[in-house]
Amino acid sequence: MASVFRLGLIINPLAGLGGSVGLKGSDDKAEQALALGAVPQAMNRVKTALQELLPQKHLVEVLTVAGDMGENVCLELGFSHQIIYRSSTLPSTARDTEIAAKLIAEQGVDLLLFAGGDGTARNICTAVSEHTTVLGVPAGVKIHSGVYAISPQAAGKLVAKLVTGELVSLSEAPVMDIDEQAFSAGIVKARRFGEMRIPAQLRYVQSVKMGGRESEELVLADLAAYVTSQMDDNVRYVMGSGSTVAAVMAELGLDNTLLGVDVVENGQLIAKDVTANQLLALVSDYHSQLIITLIGGQGHIFGRGNQQLSPAVIRAIGRENILLIADKAKLQQLEGRPLIADTGDSTLDKQLTGLINILTGYNDYVMYRLGYEDEE
Repeated sequence: MASVFRLGLIINPLAGLGGSVGLKGSDDKAEQALALGAVPQAMNRVKTALQELLPQKHLVEVLTVAGDMGENVCLELGFSHQIIYRSSTLPSTARDTEIAAKLIAEQGVDLLLFAGGDGTARNICTAVSEHTTVLGVPAGVKIHSGVYAISPQAAGKLVAKLVTGELVSLSEAPVMDIDEQAFSAGIVKARRFGEMRIPAQLRYVQSVKMGGRESEELVLADLAAYVTSQMDDNVRYVMGSGSTVAAVMAELGLDNTLLGVDVVENGQLIAKDVTANQLLALVSDYHSQLIITLIGGQGHIFGRGNQQLSPAVIRAIGRENILLIADKAKLQQLEGRPLIADTGDSTLDKQLTGLINILTGYNDYVMYRLGYEDEE
């Protein structure tokens, strides 16, 4: 049985109001726009996007906001949903968007879908961490940010790919912020406010199209270079077994236990070939990250050759601190089958299930489904 896709949903109901009445924006102009006869369209645009998911709605659980910020669209289309936040004011404000985004992201959604314009994108960017994957449904007047789909239909189709388990690449896209007064005068002065991670159309085949050892070595070199560039001070990195993780250790210039688990901190090897109990002592109450790969052809990430990563260790580290690295050829070998967690703890296996980000190259991620051994 396929697992439920947890979809966050936030709608800025006032997005785009100013466009139809010539206000060149909606920020702080909602009352003026409504007085001029503007009709809210953001909910309709989200409805258009979600209609693309209707064939799979039994696989989707929506985490959303009360009323026009998401709940009403779910009720109209019949999506199973939870209300995570209720605004205390009407109309809702940018602050409501930020609070809702933070609360929904903390629930561990597979994707946060939101509707608005550049102002809404900035609110979302302020509230969520780099680990949250988002996608915007274009509904505002100003849409210069790269986090939006090209249309509501396109947003829905892309989410449908995720729900049905298709392999979808991830990329970092810019959130743009423009000078509101200059824009009202017809002058666009945009600056980069930040970045958020979005799903993108899959275009990964050509990067691993050539087979052979030389191609594999280049991919591993890219992976290792990126992983080491992202390592932070005072974090304990638990290095799993296998040749992919060994490439990271080689990049660090450290001795590696190919079929064991090592621990690295501040660029130094602090523990080698550790047992489960030794590892638990090292990661308990200490900021840690687990770097692992999968077994080619099988897809196991836990329970095959890395039993040192016990359920207690995995819980102590936390799912959000697992970095899964693999070249795309390994993922292709799975032919769409899910990754497998077989930790020996069925409750943990079920908690781990869902979409997981996989680093497949230099700042190149894909989303792939993680299941568990007894899943039907």
